[in-house]
Amino acid sequence: MIKKIFLGLSLLIGSTALAQQGTASPYSFYGIGNVNFSGTNEHRAMGGISTYSDSIHLNLKNPASFSKLKMTTFTLGGTNTSSQFKSNEYTEKASSTLIDYIAVGIPLGRFGASFGILPFSSVGYKIHSEVAVGDQMRAKDFNGEGGINKAFAGLSYSILPNLQVGADFSYNFGDIDNNSTVFITDDGTGFFLAKGSRERIKTNYSGFSFNTGLIYTRKLKNLDWHNSATFSPQTKINAETTAFLETVQIANSGGVVSVETREQTGTDNDLTMPSKFSIGSGIGKANKWFVGAEFTQTQNSKLKNNWKTTEKAGFEDSQKYAIGGYYIPKYNSFTSYFDRVVYRAGFRYENTGLVLENQSINDYAFSLGAGFPVGRNFTNINLSLEYGQKGKTTTNLIKENYFNISVGISLNDLWFVKRRFE
Repeated sequence: MIKKIFLGLSLLIGSTALAQQGTASPYSFYGIGNVNFSGTNEHRAMGGISTYSDSIHLNLKNPASFSKLKMTTFTLGGTNTSSQFKSNEYTEKASSTLIDYIAVGIPLGRFGASFGILPFSSVGYKIHSEVAVGDQMRAKDFNGEGGINKAFAGLSYSILPNLQVGADFSYNFGDIDNNSTVFITDDGTGFFLAKGSRERIKTNYSGFSFNTGLIYTRKLKNLDWHNSATFSPQTKINAETTAFLETVQIANSGGVVSVETREQTGTDNDLTMPSKFSIGSGIGKANKWFVGAEFTQTQNSKLKNNWKTTEKAGFEDSQKYAIGGYYIPKYNSFTSYFDRVVYRAGFRYENTGLVLENQSINDYAFSLGAGFPVGRNFTNINLSLEYGQKGKTTTNLIKENYFNISVGISLNDLWFVKRRFE
């Protein structure tokens, strides 16, 4: 188990060094980019709800769940996204891959602890526009990359067998690069002038935040009633911005090479991490089935655009509604492997908080998934499929259809057990 954790950490370090680009969405142009799903693949497959927690899977969205673990758990997951972007005139396709999380959970009697790392937000857009100016064409390219990562550590305590509380503390860090390049073509032949200009804004983020959680369960006759709540208060993290103004050489092929760079005066600002509250409830039967719903409110109106974006863009408080659950035909079957598979499904609908052209950008998705038991000690591989849509083509906006394939592994083992025989 320990060797597997070290292998996972090595993979994480290698992937971080390659600087992931976890999105290709033009909507990541605004604010700090697209905010990523902060849970594991098991919960993503159930519409993203974190209401349900058990003893062999980490629930990264609710820190109160850590003390429910009965075995040391190491979990790692990633997602490949295929997207189609459609406007009134054009259609484009793109894909991206992201390591979603890597974390360890450790049971400590009535306590439970967890630590890990995951990407909080992702930026990865490329936008091209052209405007006719007399016999010439003035073109502008916008592109950005980067994001904010979150390293966390949390602790949970079981006040009663059916009541757990917990909190996790996070260090947020990362860089976001935004670039704007302006160039002029000739009379329409497509050859570029020798020089253009590019403005580059690089922002480095760092700071702390924390999240609290509560879980309460009770019996209703022969069924289990699950309830959960989480709250993340508003915090501020430091944002150090450096601006560069470049003279660039633009080749006929479209490649851009920097000829001269001049650094401009940078600014240090605080980025508001908005408060977030969620509450969920569900009912089910242990090792058989569960169905639940969850509501999340995020104070995204506190966000702002830290770059030169249009005045027609802004933010509002957002809400997310999700429903999902699982079904296991027969968890202890000796005759059929597929009877022991966990089948999951869910649906979510959310107002993302982004407002463009006075239109709220909404996002909804359907999800399916399955958990496949592997070997001993309840180790399992979890697969989830998600199809969704964000935005719409009205008022010159973009409709984004996306399909996510997520794969995760949950390794379980017993630690701190005294040997009976030497």
